[in-house]
Amino acid sequence: MKSKKRIFHSVEHPPTEGATAPSARRRFLALLVAICVGFGLPSPTLASELKPHTAEAFDRYVQLTEARILSEVAGPGNFLHIDSLSVEERNSILARVHSGDVVLEPIRTLDNGKEIHVPNGLVHHWLAIGFIPGTTLDHTLALAQDYARHPQLYAPDVQQARVLAHDGQHFSVHYRFYRHAIVTVVYNTEFTADYSLPDPSRGYCLTRSVRIAEVQNPGHSDEKELPVGNDHGYMWRLNLYARYLEKDGGVYVEIEFVALSRSVPWMFAFLVNPYLRSIPRDYLTNYIHATRKALSPNS
Repeated sequence: MKSKKRIFHSVEHPPTEGATAPSARRRFLALLVAICVGFGLPSPTLASELKPHTAEAFDRYVQLTEARILSEVAGPGNFLHIDSLSVEERNSILARVHSGDVVLEPIRTLDNGKEIHVPNGLVHHWLAIGFIPGTTLDHTLALAQDYARHPQLYAPDVQQARVLAHDGQHFSVHYRFYRHAIVTVVYNTEFTADYSLPDPSRGYCLTRSVRIAEVQNPGHSDEKELPVGNDHGYMWRLNLYARYLEKDGGVYVEIEFVALSRSVPWMFAFLVNPYLRSIPRDYLTNYIHATRKALSPNS
């Protein structure tokens, strides 16, 4: 029930004016994916069905991931996932996040040391770490739970957000997500979010998708939802596991992104996988940068 060793070599910096390399890289990846579509990769017009055996395997992956997370946050000592790394690796990451970077790395949950095979599906599992100086745990959690502000803060990824139900530290939330890559994809979604506060300096939240429906022709008079689990397969499941630690004059934010999409034929994987990996990378980087900006004392 352990994850593979992480190196944490991926570091994202805040966007700067005139920075053309990331946009050029995205255009290049978009071209590669377009070529793949033209040569046989399932196109945006073809549906893909989430099979029961795919969902069951992903549920097993999530079960083991959550068991590991809960074991890490339960004890009085180490709280962040990076605390399990060597002193040298951890100190390197802390130096980076204190300079304003968001550090990201793909990770993987194992089952007794073995890979968890998810037939006909791809698991996207990323860890992101950032630091927000000059704020408190209370302010950070208040922003996280202010769902009505999320479309303003996290645009264009979040178009709509509203609380459907609220009981103590449990929330049921509607989100409308937007993503433009090769095609524009919009989802109507429902999530549960469960917050826990072990002590005044530590908090964590388990956010799990309950319903993800891809929207066809969004914003038009003929807009409609495609059948849940019988769509283009870009995102069938999405869970987000956030940890917050108030320390060193600010708050550390650590987020695990675990999502399920349709699989990619092996002959195209080396072209398409970098593009697929860019989606959670972009989302997590933008999320932490936007959160830092919203909580900045000067904002």
